[in-house]
Amino acid sequence: MIVQEQIKEYIASQPEPKRSDLQVMHDRILQINPPCKLWFLDGKNDQAKIVSNPNIGYGSRPHKYADGTISEFYQIGLSANKTGISVYILGLEDKTYLPKTYGKELGKASVTGYCIRFKTLKDINIEILEAAIRYGLEGQKENGHLME
Repeated sequence: MIVQEQIKEYIASQPEPKRSDLQVMHDRILQINPPCKLWFLDGKNDQAKIVSNPNIGYGSRPHKYADGTISEFYQIGLSANKTGISVYILGLEDKTYLPKTYGKELGKASVTGYCIRFKTLKDINIEILEAAIRYGLEGQKENGHLME
C-alpha cells in the first residue's frame, strides 16, 4: 500500500472531531511544504508489536541514534493520541526553543522540547502551530537548530 493511502485510511479511522482536525493539519502541513517526503509509521516494531501510536511524517532529515548510526527520518510528525493530537518537531538541538517561542501564544496545549499536544484545533491558535511547523520544516537549518 502506498503511503498516501495509508495516511488516508489512518485519518479516516479516527473518531470525530479528531478525524477532521487531523485532516486539517495534514492539509496545512502539505500547504506549508508541498514537495516534502511523506511517511507513515504504523506504530509497530519489527516483531509487529505495538510500541507507539501510528503517525504521519513530513520531510526528511538525518537522525543519529545512540549507537552512532545515522538514518533518514521525518522532521514533523502528526499523530492521534488518547486525548487529542500530537505534533512532533524533531531534530531540535535546543529543547527549550518550542516552549519559549510558541508555548504562551499557542493556547490550550502542552509544549515540550519536541512535542505540541492539544485536544482539538479549536483549543489552540492554529497560526502559531503553523509557525512552529514551518520552523521545523524550513527554519531549523537556517537557524542552526537542526541536529546532524
